[in-house]
Amino acid sequence: MTLDRLFLMLGAVSGLIAVGAGAFGAHALRARLTPELLGVFETGARYQMYHALALVAAAWVVSRWPESLAAWAGWLFLAGTIVFSGSLYALALTGVRWLGAVTPLGGLCFLAGWLCLALAAARAPSG
Repeated sequence: MTLDRLFLMLGAVSGLIAVGAGAFGAHALRARLTPELLGVFETGARYQMYHALALVAAAWVVSRWPESLAAWAGWLFLAGTIVFSGSLYALALTGVRWLGAVTPLGGLCFLAGWLCLALAAARAPSG
């Protein structure tokens, strides 16, 4: 499977999971979690959706400019989703507070991914 197709597939699956997580949080968890932990869970779902769309964008850029930093961007968006959203989901569902210490590492992956995507666009050949 080509990298652009892989990122498109992963973005679509991540979007699917984000919608499911959002619905799960809104319906099944509302009565089970404190408002604070429900907010944590919703933040994980929101950022997962943002970065599902970012993976789709990375797929498009990789298809246009395969030798660009867009590949790095896609992998960083995927890693960020796993670490950032995953740690927030786990924190909300378990109440284990130290998981929140892992979350900023996912945020750094997101930031680095956006930087790589911007650099890929800036360095792309004209035309």
